Amino acid sequence: MQSMLKNKKILVIGGTGTIGQALISRLIEQQPAVIRLFSRDEHKQFLMSRRFAGNNNIRYLIGDVRDKERLRRAMNDIDIVFNLAALKHVPLCEYNPFEAVKTNVLGTQNVIDCALENNAERVIYASSDKAVSPTNTMGATKLLAERLMASAAYSKGNKRTVFASVRFGNVIGSRGSVLPLFRQQIIEKGCVTVTEPEMTRFMMSRRQAVELMLQACEMSQGGEVFVLKMPVVVLKDFAEVVIENVCSEKKLNPGNIKIEKIGLRPGEKMYEELFSEDEMARAVETENMYILPSIYNESVYSHTKKVEKHCCSSRYQKPLDKDEIRNILAE
Repeated sequence: MQSMLKNKKILVIGGTGTIGQALISRLIEQQPAVIRLFSRDEHKQFLMSRRFAGNNNIRYLIGDVRDKERLRRAMNDIDIVFNLAALKHVPLCEYNPFEAVKTNVLGTQNVIDCALENNAERVIYASSDKAVSPTNTMGATKLLAERLMASAAYSKGNKRTVFASVRFGNVIGSRGSVLPLFRQQIIEKGCVTVTEPEMTRFMMSRRQAVELMLQACEMSQGGEVFVLKMPVVVLKDFAEVVIENVCSEKKLNPGNIKIEKIGLRPGEKMYEELFSEDEMARAVETENMYILPSIYNESVYSHTKKVEKHCCSSRYQKPLDKDEIRNILAE
């Protein structure tokens, strides 16, 4: 991986988010020529500029993925692009659907257009397992963005650019995830609200999210979707372990912390999937990930092991027990 990224010019779009910051920390180790951080959050850019003060090859660019002209200038002479820009809060995307379209769909097309104009080497897009058989606006926009990436890989002509996507599960500790929410509720309110206690979710760490993007960057032939093999947790079990941990840390009595059921939010699923049934028929697997080949280039993976039925739904996978959840949180 280092040989691939060393001395490269890299653009991280949405680089001030949780995964973006973790990705930049990892990229620094690869000794790139420059890392351009592109986002609209000036305060986080300021904080990151202090955090990475000793790294003179990081550039901080204010801009929005919706602004094609600004993006075009940011991508000038860039080799590798990681696109993490997204509106990803399910209820807010339901209430503001076209705003989600502007960022997740039109913004992705802007990235594709600018990458082709600048003849970038690779573009990796961060999608979500909510793109599978979507029941909400956020998932639908993520699915469409994946299709734009696959189409770009097919129709790029004589350009060298390789386009690929990764599907994330729920990233533990990321902004907007349940872990920081539960911690805040325990400390401030003495209770935890869960939508449905028996809801199941695929979970991954920030480190795993970053490594998945780097592996996709290295392996992609064009148009694929890469998905990590992730464990499943039951929401109630996860909440109870977080209550134990926070109460131990803050010297609180866990018996006083209640779990309140509030019901599913608009567009929310009880279970998540890594692939749809139709996709599963084409998907292949390696030791640590699944790969959905491009419909335009499936022959590349014709000799790879096919995915087993039902392995890709959180409904059918055995969930982690509480000790296993404790280990993940400790990591």
